[in-house]
Amino acid sequence: MAKSNYRIKPYKHPRLKFVVRSKISDRWERKFFVTRGEAQTYVSLKEAELLNQGREGVTFSSALRVMAQRGHDELLPYGKTLQDAIEFFLKHLEATARSVPVPTAITELIENRRLSGASVRYCNDLRLRLGRFGRDVPGRNLAEITTAEIDDWLSRLGVAPVTRNTFRRDLRTLFSFGASRRYCSDNPVILSTKAREIDGDIRVLTIEQVKRLLASAVPEMIPFWTIGLFSGLRRAEIERLDWAQIDLNERTIEVKARHSKTAARRPASILPNLAAWLQPHGRPAGPVCPQNLRKFLEEDRDRAGLLKDWPQNASRHSFGSYHLAHFKDAAALALQMGNSPNVIFKHYRQLVKPTEAAGYWQIAPGVANAGRSPSRRRRA
Repeated sequence: MAKSNYRIKPYKHPRLKFVVRSKISDRWERKFFVTRGEAQTYVSLKEAELLNQGREGVTFSSALRVMAQRGHDELLPYGKTLQDAIEFFLKHLEATARSVPVPTAITELIENRRLSGASVRYCNDLRLRLGRFGRDVPGRNLAEITTAEIDDWLSRLGVAPVTRNTFRRDLRTLFSFGASRRYCSDNPVILSTKAREIDGDIRVLTIEQVKRLLASAVPEMIPFWTIGLFSGLRRAEIERLDWAQIDLNERTIEVKARHSKTAARRPASILPNLAAWLQPHGRPAGPVCPQNLRKFLEEDRDRAGLLKDWPQNASRHSFGSYHLAHFKDAAALALQMGNSPNVIFKHYRQLVKPTEAAGYWQIAPGVANAGRSPSRRRRA
């Protein structure tokens, strides 16, 4: 006779005198009875059920079977199984349990980037843009944010496409960081809509405008203006520049990797007219730009009559356009500016005529300073 899967044992209890022990689903179960007859009846019923339905059927309740069938039917049109649904939801639950509030994730990201060597300016930009997002989703954990919510938030910013995509880029950085720390199961920003950016016309300064600007600039601003106009460095790169990175003898400027937009170190050449501009101001070390740079910028442009008509990235775009037109070397220009040759051709080709470009590289201190007002003496 086969050994029963259910065992009846005496049980010490004031009323329940027998216990039925079984191990059908890999764990011991107990059922208590007043009389042996009741226990025996229960065993007989369970043995018959086990014989008719098998071990799995006994441990799988009718309610659970109905639920499983309904779930299977609802998933079928999507080509998914119950196992797919279980794995997906478990992943979500685990991420939610580990998640943190959005402001906490932002703070951790900024600190991570700071310790990784990111610039103060970059960290401040993250704090401003992501901080706005954090304030607009109060009390939410990172794992709760959906792609639809991100799209809605971006569309409500009311900013230009380029600025919207900048916010989107920073959000993508935030959620990628969160996913790496298992605060969210995936990055919902990846599937969000990127705004279509329409390239505006590149505008450059005329030779006369450049001369007027340099003639109007206070002496301590001359290095800032001329490095931008005649070497093509980005404004942020010039702001972080130290005189120790400028070698007037070798005619080079070192753009350090931590100061570069592309996070790559590059040398920038100093052409003869730029060397002439920098020579009187050069020193062994120290910041190239003065304090209160923005104030000086506006004052210089105002005196030159350019405050209200200043093209975007005017200095850098002017350098790229006049350089390509005059020297006709896109590869060298790409290295100088930290761009690809494709970007150089896209933005700077045929913006100025070669005859105009020749005059641009003749702008020297004596030429631009003619007519400088005596009142513009070096400020203390």
